[in-house]
Amino acid sequence: MDHTAHHAGTGHDHATHEGHHGHADHDGHAGASWGMAVKATLHCLTGCAIGEILGMVIGTALMWGNVPTMILAITLAFLFGYSFTLLAVRRAGLDFKTALKVALAADTVSIAVMEIVDNGIIALTPGAMDAHLSDGLFWSALLGGFAVAFLITTPVNKWMIGRGKGHAVVHAYH
Repeated sequence: MDHTAHHAGTGHDHATHEGHHGHADHDGHAGASWGMAVKATLHCLTGCAIGEILGMVIGTALMWGNVPTMILAITLAFLFGYSFTLLAVRRAGLDFKTALKVALAADTVSIAVMEIVDNGIIALTPGAMDAHLSDGLFWSALLGGFAVAFLITTPVNKWMIGRGKGHAVVHAYH
């Protein structure tokens, strides 16, 4: 957040001020609306869901165990989550290296929170880890995990966007 107008003529060092805890904003979420946070979280959820479902389907179809299937699903969730942002900022004209840095900065925390929550719910739901693709338990645990992950990740994204981090990094290129 730019405080130059707030501190005009005071000789205040802006770089030092930004590092001061609790003063980056006054309402806890400077410039970040819930709508922005929801949009960022839905963007993240879309990539995560595609990757995770694809990973679960592949792992199950290949009759892999739970751990390799979850590793594949989480890896693909990150891959698809980053890819969506990467493609968007590449379309905006960024070179690949810069676009990759933007995608990593924008989505890492959001995807990580989403994956921890979602996979934690799946792991803790009795029988979900052993359910097959044709079982309602598999899909209810997976989709329920996505719903809870969305609810937990949205305030995290709001907090980060309000501080110019996370998905806020992408906004400069849209």
